[in-house]
Amino acid sequence: MLLKPGVENQEYWFMFQGIDKIIHLSIFAFLGFCLLMSFQKLSVVYFFVIIFIYGLSTEILQEVMHMGRSFELLDILADLVGSSLGMITYKIALKRF
Repeated sequence: MLLKPGVENQEYWFMFQGIDKIIHLSIFAFLGFCLLMSFQKLSVVYFFVIIFIYGLSTEILQEVMHMGRSFELLDILADLVGSSLGMITYKIALKRF
């Protein structure tokens, strides 16, 4: 979805202004959760460095590929917020299970 060609926010009837931020947040929450499940001893600093580099890379690719997507700093912020939610979910799940 992050590198899918298309015209932003006009691809489907249910798209609305800002839905891309919700999509970024959701994808990175899942990514953050999976990253911590895979590397349970990963430090918080390394976790956010990995997430930031991945998010920045996808934004740069969106800009240079000229496929109807563009670089947005708010997308990177949504990525970091989403990954934080993934981390919180992981920590809660770890305590309960």
